[in-house]
Amino acid sequence: MSEIENVSSEDLHRGLEERHIQMMAIGGAIGVGLFLGSAMAIKTAGPSILFCYAIAGVILFFIMRALGEMAVENPVAGSFSAYASEFIGPLAGYLTGWTYWFMWIVTCMAEVTAVGIYVNFWFPSVPQWASALAAVVLLTLVNLIAVKAFGEFEFWFALIKVTTIVVMIILGIVMITTGFGNGGVPIGISNLWNNGGFFPNGLKGPALAMVMVAFAFVGIELIGVTAGEAKNPDKVIPSAINKVLIRILIFYVGSMFVILALYPWATIGTSGSPFVTTFVKFGIGAAAGIVNFVVLTAALSSCNSGIFTTGRMLYNLSLQGSAPKMFGKLSKAQVPSTAILISAGFMLIGVLLNYVVPAKVFAYVTSVATFAGVFSWFMILLAQMKYRKTLTPEQVKKIKFPMKGYPYSNYISIVFLVILVIIMFMSPDTRVAVIVGPLWLGVLVAYYYSNGLHKRSTVTVKAHVPEFEKIANPATAVNDANEML
Repeated sequence: MSEIENVSSEDLHRGLEERHIQMMAIGGAIGVGLFLGSAMAIKTAGPSILFCYAIAGVILFFIMRALGEMAVENPVAGSFSAYASEFIGPLAGYLTGWTYWFMWIVTCMAEVTAVGIYVNFWFPSVPQWASALAAVVLLTLVNLIAVKAFGEFEFWFALIKVTTIVVMIILGIVMITTGFGNGGVPIGISNLWNNGGFFPNGLKGPALAMVMVAFAFVGIELIGVTAGEAKNPDKVIPSAINKVLIRILIFYVGSMFVILALYPWATIGTSGSPFVTTFVKFGIGAAAGIVNFVVLTAALSSCNSGIFTTGRMLYNLSLQGSAPKMFGKLSKAQVPSTAILISAGFMLIGVLLNYVVPAKVFAYVTSVATFAGVFSWFMILLAQMKYRKTLTPEQVKKIKFPMKGYPYSNYISIVFLVILVIIMFMSPDTRVAVIVGPLWLGVLVAYYYSNGLHKRSTVTVKAHVPEFEKIANPATAVNDANEML
């Protein structure tokens, strides 16, 4: 019997209901970037940004289906870290878990710092650090109370974002078709091609913008992490994942279509957020305050998700033998309290460093988060492919939520990610992520072997798969891990 605990022995409470998971699936795809950062992507690609969101949406759907196949059969909180450990090898699970943990720590550092800026919009005298501290403390307490409390907060955070986008799209369509808010003159959709064409910056524009678009979706894989605490994961996870593509098309492509139809693309962002501009045209004087409130909730939502995810990653890494055992302990509320508190502590340290460390140094650290998104998606696709190879044809027929188009959809998605990395390296703004990311992995690998973690993790963490007699050969998984080196 291995000293490593079985991931199916997770004692987390399944307190996340279907409405929580459904709204998290939407909220995970909608971040602050849509409200404030979309102008930069539009400036780079022009109207062709619509193609970027559509293409990236299809690829993300493939990735989520790969994750969903494993999550429905193996609903554990470690998600793709546990799957990487099981089907690729312990080293892969270790690298995936710690890289994803660090990604969320860095992301939350930035988001929590931004909370102080958003609060200063209404209360300029409040120190930014005070708002950041209050946000982390409040959301940490929420996550410690119960997983249902986390789900409830995330539900309302997502609802605020969704409502704002839907209202903006409806108002935009009214302006386009009736001219209301534009002196009674219908705007139409000619702005999509009148200002230099649909590809005003050639093919280079959408290629460079694709990086911004792809990373706008980082966090959508959170659905997989919730599987370990979802009620009826067999039903809830497939339902949420199947709606990912249509939601991306509605909320991203839909909102971008309206914005690009309303304004010449070159003017977008020159006078603030296009959301604010649209609301102002309708005579909503408090538009700036409304959008500021929405981005504040979006930042809090990201922080809330980050505390949840980092706690579960540390918890599962502990079960794998790749993190201290204390992270595997649960509170009376059946949440990994120690893992949550440690992660929240690192977030607060990061916020402090953000104020005192030179901006260039901090940029190097945050670049790891950029790299981690692509790395996590790649590991999801690879783990699912390895998983399939462990199954007999009869077992494949019994998969409850099979990957669409396997294995070709995997190949297409992997090629997309490779092209994305090449574009990142070619662009001066993102090149540092391609350099620092592998260095981060190198540090992790060195620690893994120098501290003997490979000896504690040589036995695969077995995940229970209902209806399957045998899902993996431990010896094969160990060989796969050695091949990675």
